[in-house]
Amino acid sequence: MEIKNLYRPYELELLETDSYTAKPHRNTFFEMVFTLEGTGVQIINEHELPYTANKFFLIFPEDKHGFEVHDLTRFYFIHFTDSYLKTQSDQWVKKMEFIFHNHNHLPGCILKTVTDKPLVRAMVEALIRETSNLYPQHNQVLEQVMNAIITIAARNITLQQRADIIKQPSATTLPLLNYIHENIYQPERLRVEHMASCFNLSPNYISEYFKKTTGESLQQYITGYKIKLIETRLQYTDKRMGEIAYEFGFTDESHLNRIFKKYKGENPTAFRKKYAELNN
Repeated sequence: MEIKNLYRPYELELLETDSYTAKPHRNTFFEMVFTLEGTGVQIINEHELPYTANKFFLIFPEDKHGFEVHDLTRFYFIHFTDSYLKTQSDQWVKKMEFIFHNHNHLPGCILKTVTDKPLVRAMVEALIRETSNLYPQHNQVLEQVMNAIITIAARNITLQQRADIIKQPSATTLPLLNYIHENIYQPERLRVEHMASCFNLSPNYISEYFKKTTGESLQQYITGYKIKLIETRLQYTDKRMGEIAYEFGFTDESHLNRIFKKYKGENPTAFRKKYAELNN
């Protein structure tokens, strides 16, 4: 299995081809792909789905993926590494976290709204134009457009999640999960009494129902989700342990260490060090 690496924080590439078959491979970086024109098949983790023009794909590190081109296709690739993520604002990293933990890693366009497809296309075309010139603030413009595209990706994953909720015959649990995800940085909003009030349910009922339908208590799920987000912090930011503990509502660094080790079998420092060693 071929493994591809990226040696700069981000890289933009326009590829036009009519006879291209990308053998399944894995990246050590993140990838967004927009098809400006053409037809073919996208493959992710051994799942296949046809593509046409104006499709937008997300590919994550360690995803096994490739493309088969049937007709002349213009791909636009946006590659970026974890070092690029570390240069961005906390709010932007949180948008990325939403994508990490809610995307299904299956093939197919993630743009679910009619208006977002021409919007992303216009942004991609702007990246193509901007790449060809060296005007002042060139890099800042590129990064801002890239981040706007990622924000649109997060929005569409949110919309898809809500559409899936509507399709459920019994849809109480998924709105609860969505509420937890949206308020994970505000501990007071995650108290069972506050959640029960928001959903017009009794505290006892909401706790019992959540446990019955998910197999976990509310507190177990909330803590487990925090641990997933903390893993992202440890992998893709340089935040100190004390900062992470404060951000996620732990009393102090030792409290964070104890809970993280309980869930992951190692303390946060060891987890971060292991990840860094694997990616050097």
